[in-house]
Amino acid sequence: MAASCMLRSSFLSPGLPQLHHQSTSKPNNGIHFFTPIKATATNDAISQQKHRRPADENIREEARRHCSSHNFSARYVPFNAGPTSDEWYSLDEIVYRSRSGGLLDVQHDMDALKKFDGQYWRSLFDSRVGKTTWPYGSGVWSKKEWVLPEIDSDDIVSAFEGNSNLFWAERFGKQFLGMTDLWVKHCGISHTGSFKDLGMTVLVSQVNRLRKMHKPVVGVGCASTGDTSAALSAYCASAGIPSIVFLPANKISMAQLVQPIANGAFVLSIDTDFDGCMQLIREVTAELPIYLANSLNSLRLEGQKTAAIEILQQFDWEVPEWVIVPGGNLGNIYAFYKGFQMCKELGLVDRIPRLVCAQAANANPLYLHYKSGWKDFKPVKANTTFASAIQIGDPVSIDRAVFALQNCNGIVEEATEEELMDAMAQADSTGMFICPHTGVALTALFKLRNSGVIAPTDRTVVVSTAHGLKFTQSKIDYHSKEIKDMECRFSNPPVEVKADFGSVMDVLKSYLLSQNSKL
Repeated sequence: MAASCMLRSSFLSPGLPQLHHQSTSKPNNGIHFFTPIKATATNDAISQQKHRRPADENIREEARRHCSSHNFSARYVPFNAGPTSDEWYSLDEIVYRSRSGGLLDVQHDMDALKKFDGQYWRSLFDSRVGKTTWPYGSGVWSKKEWVLPEIDSDDIVSAFEGNSNLFWAERFGKQFLGMTDLWVKHCGISHTGSFKDLGMTVLVSQVNRLRKMHKPVVGVGCASTGDTSAALSAYCASAGIPSIVFLPANKISMAQLVQPIANGAFVLSIDTDFDGCMQLIREVTAELPIYLANSLNSLRLEGQKTAAIEILQQFDWEVPEWVIVPGGNLGNIYAFYKGFQMCKELGLVDRIPRLVCAQAANANPLYLHYKSGWKDFKPVKANTTFASAIQIGDPVSIDRAVFALQNCNGIVEEATEEELMDAMAQADSTGMFICPHTGVALTALFKLRNSGVIAPTDRTVVVSTAHGLKFTQSKIDYHSKEIKDMECRFSNPPVEVKADFGSVMDVLKSYLLSQNSKL
């Protein structure tokens, strides 16, 4: 194992973090701990000259030279375990479930983190935004102390993911919802086109560390409805780690299928649905030295929670009233809750937003569970939905999702196929280009606005989980009105015109008159 430059500590004796500062005669790029000073134009010029690394040194080598130590640590514990539980595992162990078969969670040494106040953490995180310093230019690794505090920066596999656009949906909010403070967090504007990059950088980085420690990990595998496989294959390819992907045959878009193929993954197309693929990958990883990459693995949620922290950061640490998240396997709704809750507990903010989990009506086990008053959960057989990434009837993270929603006074809503496709078309007509899953979240917003639950002035964030370019066929089918039993009310098909000036002029005059009448 490569020698770690992090000072590892025990939960039993956290102690005060020992911060080892560089001397003033050496460059100090603020990799770990410093309080940013107010810059001037002169200071900026001096700083750029002072911090310039040698021409023959890359950013990873520069990070190695500036490595600092701390007393932060994290470990696996049974999810939602009581205070008397003494079961825990090192993050360097290959383990996915507790002794009782339940989910695991990554528990941070909060006492050590609390040695620094909320202002310190806000300033530190803000100081790293938009930089190219390895690995802190990443939206995930800029929060490294809250994600994987003990991993060497040298082991991190990153595409500088995160830092995604928080889009003010001005026209959509005003025209369709009468809202003034509606925002869309475009997590799909990312390396492989979905929010899955946020979690996969963490998981593959830890696998990279384990392989260097000579742990029995030959490759990394996942079951996927598309986006997970794209993220896994890309990050594994970057690190030179074999990736194995189980995909349900004929149930994902070609744009999603081509990504793992292009990145060199070993792809198995299996005649079953996602739940069937998930069962198979769990059985396979129990027998072969393949590391499980699905959200059953709690490491991914550590990366995904940084999107919540990033939202607060983008609002200058003001808390929105609502955050709406599409839900399938349900790890993401818990990740958002965990990110917001950590910010509250560590003093960065004084409250957390209410969360809404939005499900497709064709795959809605959480919605049915919510409507029953959280009585006995029953998996469902997921039917086909345009929101293919959330076409999951037996979600792994059901317990996590229920815990999150119950602790933030959350809500669950659903969207029919027609509702989600109409919402997607409406959003696109105002300048966005969203995925069907975001259409599910927007449908939930429509319903909660119409019922008066969400007020017109409530600051609301809709999480867009994937890029619309992954789902162009569904948009083509909608605007061509080729979807069976769907009116496609907001379709905008091209107009066929003869190739002569008079015909073109007639069509354009008619169009301009119709537009003028809307003014």
